[in-house]
Amino acid sequence: MLTKLFVKTQVALENYKQDQNGVTAVEYGLIAAAMAALLGVIFAGDGSFVTSLKGVFTTIATSLSTPGIS
Repeated sequence: MLTKLFVKTQVALENYKQDQNGVTAVEYGLIAAAMAALLGVIFAGDGSFVTSLKGVFTTIATSLSTPGIS
């Protein structure tokens, strides 16, 4: 009786170890968390990135709205 339980437990653990579905989900979760942290650092920092980005878009908008400048 105890041997049957041991064998069933061994088989279940071996099957669990070979299952890759859970591993893939964990990997995608870690990637999503890392990307969220990176975006948080970029956009919630001292604002230099956001300020630079606004400056670039302002320059592009000005260039597009001013006729005759190439």
